[in-house]
Amino acid sequence: MTIELRITEIFFSLQGEARTAGLPTVFIRLTGCPLRCGYCDSAYAFYGGSKLSLEKILAEVEGFGAHYVCVTGGEPLAQQDVRLLLKALCDTGKRVSLETSGAMSIADIDPRVSVVMDIKTPGSGESHRNLADNIPLLQQKDQVKFVLCGREDYEWARFKISEIQLERRVGEILFSPSYGVLNPRELADWIIADRLPVRMQIQLHKYLWGDIPGV
Repeated sequence: MTIELRITEIFFSLQGEARTAGLPTVFIRLTGCPLRCGYCDSAYAFYGGSKLSLEKILAEVEGFGAHYVCVTGGEPLAQQDVRLLLKALCDTGKRVSLETSGAMSIADIDPRVSVVMDIKTPGSGESHRNLADNIPLLQQKDQVKFVLCGREDYEWARFKISEIQLERRVGEILFSPSYGVLNPRELADWIIADRLPVRMQIQLHKYLWGDIPGV
């Protein structure tokens, strides 16, 4: 049986976020997402795309000659066979990360994959979609990201970190200002004032090339 996934784009760029920010990375952007976050920067991946076989995807990735691969979306976990893709990528020796909204189960993902999971804040408009069952599945190799639209989101995230004891569960807690909405300097000042054990990040790719697809 041929395994196929619907793909919006495969491209080579610098990782703009998370633990491997700044490293040359192949991105595999899957099509489709059940969420509609107010700050979404990949709405072009909601529909369309092209069906590619697992073999074709792996061949395209290999052609870039990169060590790091990021599987993203849309919401990649909306396609069940993405788990087979993740395993196959790990089997090639790549360092693989998965970017997911936190609204779909992260169970049964290859243990070699670093999960970068959002916890949606109220400002996203989708905080009711956070799947609580994912929290016990997180491990030290994983990362959790909060995209913040303002002070209310910041305070909500502070409480959430304490409530679910997130420091004990994951290797990195990431605070990201919503691009064009929250001034990064403001967020930096809040984190410093409160001595929060989080890594602040900005979306490096947007500062280099702008808010456009394929970077």
